[in-house]
Amino acid sequence: MLQELELDSAKPIAKPEPLLALKRLLQPVLQSKAALWSVGLIFPLLLLYTWQIAVERNWVNTLLLPPPELVWTALKDLYSSGELWSNLSISLSRIGYGFSAGIVIALALGLAMGLSRTAEAYIWPTFKVINLVPVVGWIPLLILLVGIDEALKIILIAKAALVPMTINVFKGVRNISPQLIEVADVYQLGTWSKFKNLVLPGAFLSFIGGLRLSLASAWGALVAVELLASSEGIGYIMVYGRQIFQLDVVLATVVVIGLVGFAFDVFIRLLQKQFRGWDQAN
Repeated sequence: MLQELELDSAKPIAKPEPLLALKRLLQPVLQSKAALWSVGLIFPLLLLYTWQIAVERNWVNTLLLPPPELVWTALKDLYSSGELWSNLSISLSRIGYGFSAGIVIALALGLAMGLSRTAEAYIWPTFKVINLVPVVGWIPLLILLVGIDEALKIILIAKAALVPMTINVFKGVRNISPQLIEVADVYQLGTWSKFKNLVLPGAFLSFIGGLRLSLASAWGALVAVELLASSEGIGYIMVYGRQIFQLDVVLATVVVIGLVGFAFDVFIRLLQKQFRGWDQAN
């Protein structure tokens, strides 16, 4: 009798048929992109609701945390006056120049270290030291060398974009399959042919992956340098709002910085999807 009870208790409990049917019905919906985006909006909406409740019930001083509608008004005022776009365009142009310079240098360094052990021995220790010093740590030295003009911003943005891309390209070249290298040697491919048909395809996926990290790092570096040493740009609007104690302007700028960074991330993810089927073995 006890054995029969033990066997019965060991049997898995079957789910009721209505629950199974409901699960099958909702599974395609839950796995859809719209559902994933909806789930991602839960936390921002909850944060916005908590913010509004905190202001309405005077949990915090409105001088320190303005209500959401006041931040929205400040955002509309910045847009209608043209101040938002004029400063944002300056920041985007800095990103364009600095990011492009950093990517070009990163490709050269990553390919050199990936293809040559000698180049790695010479370059990697210095590169590692430069990597360990944060962007903000370079500002005092660069101000003495190049001043606080555009060169300072572009150099720091280039440095921020340089590090992730160099590492990704370096690893992409080093992770090329040894079997493919042996095949290239068997067919006695020349240096340029190996580079074009083996190295470039092998490093390409790592290059696309590095774009996402480099762009995020460059955008963060831009905001940091504009906060500390700039008289124009999206970071300067935040500093100006803090100086005149208009925290609604500060928070509106934070929203813009976050949205632009998110747009950059979505763009790179879409670019990655376009090359998802790329395979160096093909």
